[in-house]
Amino acid sequence: MPTYARADIVFERGEGPYLYATDGRRFLDFAAGVAVNVLGHANPYLVEALTVQANKLWHTSNLFRVAGQESLATRLTAATFADTVFFTNSGAEAWECGAKLVRKYHYEKGDKGRHRIITFEQAFHGRTLAAVSAAQQEKLIKGFGPLLDGFDLVPFGDLEAVRAAITDQTAGICVEPIQGEGGIRAGSVEFLRGLREICDQHGLLLFLDEIQCGMGRTGKLFAHEWAGITPDVMAVAKGIGGGFPLGACLATEKAASGMTAGTHGSTYGGNPLATAVGNAVLDKVLEPGFLDHVLRVGGLLQDRLAGLVAENPSVFTAVRGQGLMLGLVCGPAVGDVVAKLRANGLLSVPAGDNVVRLLPPLNIGDAEVEEAVAILSKTAKELV
Repeated sequence: MPTYARADIVFERGEGPYLYATDGRRFLDFAAGVAVNVLGHANPYLVEALTVQANKLWHTSNLFRVAGQESLATRLTAATFADTVFFTNSGAEAWECGAKLVRKYHYEKGDKGRHRIITFEQAFHGRTLAAVSAAQQEKLIKGFGPLLDGFDLVPFGDLEAVRAAITDQTAGICVEPIQGEGGIRAGSVEFLRGLREICDQHGLLLFLDEIQCGMGRTGKLFAHEWAGITPDVMAVAKGIGGGFPLGACLATEKAASGMTAGTHGSTYGGNPLATAVGNAVLDKVLEPGFLDHVLRVGGLLQDRLAGLVAENPSVFTAVRGQGLMLGLVCGPAVGDVVAKLRANGLLSVPAGDNVVRLLPPLNIGDAEVEEAVAILSKTAKELV
């Protein structure tokens, strides 16, 4: 179906942070499959993990135990707030699991009327009917009504609006610590801590969407760690599989108490192939020094981008983000900027608020940062 406005490029292979098109052109990939390819393309360690598993077993379904799923869940819970994990194929499915979990928690407690979830303007949680009903962006919902009820939208960053939206039907609060699709808009430490306090005060579940900002992208394993808080439930995907379709819904034992046998399921979710790659990604992301590298290189890139803004104020007006989840607010239309960058050999991702997202592999080096900045600088001069 013609649902994508695709660029007229076909890639035939990738190597590290570079993609090679069928016409011979090479591109520096600062899109990374929209924050997915955290270890770049054709990473030898991931290729080996996938190949070894592919020669053993691909799929059995969740009617049986899956060894890779058990090991990955054990490692994720050891590294996070969570006690339990449900594996999915995508971020939207992980988010849906979290939304169901929030409702089921209160239902099993006897609070059957508590089913509404507070969400935030410019959020993006996926393309399912429930996910677009939660975000309520016009571009996501037009023509797909009636929307699913149960979501109350408030301005991002506004704690008073959150408090005013709470009723005796409120079950939880769902937020991205850093909005990706919304334009690399970061929730402040005070905002995130305030949400945790509000949830504790009112008996609500704090539901984080770290599908894009998680798995090391900000320099912590998960972005909420910067605020020193823990959620009750969290949706994760994108980087967790390094390019293989994989998602996960993480939760505390208390929050997930209603998710018993038969209440939720997935045919493919967490199959042997997916979890073999997921374990390999986690091997690398949890290696000593990996997140320090993200912080250092991300700081270098942010400094260089700040210099670009100062030199080209009519083209780039601000830098946003953290680690290697960065955005440049544009003066010209973001679609034009992304297209010009692509023509000059740099892949990026457009976002709301007229922002160019820069989401490179997390293992890029200084040389790739300088190459990207040179292309950005050349492009800015051409756009003046």
